[in-house]
Amino acid sequence: MSELKRVCVFCGSSPGVRPGYAAAARAMGTRLAERGIGVVYGGGKVGLMGVVADAAMAAGGEVIGVIPEGLVAREVGHAGVTELRVVRTMHERKALMAELSDAFVALPGGFGTWEEYFEVLTWAQLGIHPKPCGLLNVEGYYGPLLAMMDHAVAEGFVRPEQRATVLEAADPARMLELLAAFRAPAVPRWLGPDET
Repeated sequence: MSELKRVCVFCGSSPGVRPGYAAAARAMGTRLAERGIGVVYGGGKVGLMGVVADAAMAAGGEVIGVIPEGLVAREVGHAGVTELRVVRTMHERKALMAELSDAFVALPGGFGTWEEYFEVLTWAQLGIHPKPCGLLNVEGYYGPLLAMMDHAVAEGFVRPEQRATVLEAADPARMLELLAAFRAPAVPRWLGPDET
């Protein structure tokens, strides 16, 4: 069982086209705050990022935003959160978000969301951290990505036990249950003696 003090939420700086995306972001922020779990996120006040932060703050939660100097204006840094940490680079942003968090969840988003999620997932795969990584599959948004992961397993590029570490749920409450129950698997060797 993982004790969750803070969960890092990766999500879009756009709201997307479906109202269900913002509804799920609102529910995620609210659920985290209600359970006394802090939110770590990208520090913006626009798109789903802003929705998560505002919902958690409205429910009395702790929200820590981490944003690079160059994105403060573009993503409109959120001055209304518990703490807004401005760092120099994207690398510093991701490292600090990972350090502050006990788990990671990606809500719908684009390239930035995916890149941040896959970096922490890769770190888990390599044994750099034992923290759970989940995809909130709102309205089937991550269905094609999950299918691609299954394809990678079938083609021999991802081990089944590593694919199984990608937690998936459509509902924030269920996702929090999965994160709390997660146990990191042992990290296997990548290549055996007869594999080169």
